Amino acid sequence: MRANVVRNKILFLLLLIIVIVICIGGCRRAGRFLVKEDLPTHSDVLVILMGNFPERVLQAYDLYYDGRADRIVIVEESMGPYQNLEERGVRIETNSEQAVRSLITLGVPVDSITLLPGDARSTLDEAVAVRDFLDHKPEADTLILVSSPAHMRRAALIFNRALRYQPVPVTIGCSPSSYSGFNPDKWWRRKEDIQSVMSEYLKICSFLLFEKRELKR
Repeated sequence: MRANVVRNKILFLLLLIIVIVICIGGCRRAGRFLVKEDLPTHSDVLVILMGNFPERVLQAYDLYYDGRADRIVIVEESMGPYQNLEERGVRIETNSEQAVRSLITLGVPVDSITLLPGDARSTLDEAVAVRDFLDHKPEADTLILVSSPAHMRRAALIFNRALRYQPVPVTIGCSPSSYSGFNPDKWWRRKEDIQSVMSEYLKICSFLLFEKRELKR
């Protein structure tokens, strides 16, 4: 109980500090910092991180047909108690399955898409699933993460941590979706962008303070 209280106080203090820093000096730069973009000429794998999958699927499709990678990987996303619905005879298509179907409809060959099991509830879960996938593909040493712009910095932090001990060093590129409505330079003008920025900074702090330990082998 005491540990939880201390943790909550730390998170509250961090959030307060973030708010003060953003308001005083870094307001205009806070959104731009989150949008990490580092695109290698070619990679072994494109990894679509789940969330707002339409904008991410479109970005991955463009990269695939630009010749940036030969394979697209998606980790199966958790959808809570949907399995209970299936047990009662209700079949629903998961977000991950919709993403795969969208890619196929756009023209990506089926054999160029890999859907990894994982029941992922977070980017950290996705990173672990991709790490396990790469363990069986030592020749794959470059990947590109595809996600929403505000999510890109944190995704890169998590994947770099997850893959830092691979036998063969893995280069991680980042491609934020150009189909997103997020405005990193004027993020304070829209409620959705404010929520995204504040949420991402809090989650980055949480990852650096607590969650990164879970990625140790």
